[in-house]
Amino acid sequence: MKIAIVGATGNVGQRLCAEALSRGHEVTAIARKAGDIPDAAKFVKADVTSDGAEKALNGHDAVIYSLRFNGFDFDKAIAAFRASDAPRLLIVGGAASLNAAPGGPALIDTPGFPEEIKIEAEPARQALNKLNSSKTSDWSFLSPSIMIGPGERTGKFRLGKDEVLKDAEGNSRISYEDYAVAMIDEVESPKHQGERFTVGY
Repeated sequence: MKIAIVGATGNVGQRLCAEALSRGHEVTAIARKAGDIPDAAKFVKADVTSDGAEKALNGHDAVIYSLRFNGFDFDKAIAAFRASDAPRLLIVGGAASLNAAPGGPALIDTPGFPEEIKIEAEPARQALNKLNSSKTSDWSFLSPSIMIGPGERTGKFRLGKDEVLKDAEGNSRISYEDYAVAMIDEVESPKHQGERFTVGY
């Protein structure tokens, strides 16, 4: 498949590039400036909030947005995707909008949630709300576990929908590497079109 990864130079973006390439996909790494991307990926300098940005997305079977939400014009980024001929958009989301417990409040609404994290978490929740209200199914939004960072690619994890996943010790975590596995799995075999899902150990 031809996969465009926007924000390819970030922590998650780099792992997404590596995972997709390891499976034989053709990867276009899109970012506003050059950075660390695998040699096998094609680099394209572009900003998906600028006029004509859809040109960088055209010709791909799927587009992945791995971008910050704070200070970012998500509406313009979505418009660029929908102006392109790419049929599917997958979004690297945040964990804060996940429910802390079944039927419970979102993590971001629980007592003691760090204010400094809300700066990024609230725009991410608003972006998800807009997607849910769009009544379209051309997108998927993958929220990580609460803790995400460098680690191993095990390929062993669980998928959920709107609630935080925790392991036997009560920890909610996933590695960048296994997050990338879950995302590229969804590119190859769509099971969560028009909805959010989550991944954790």
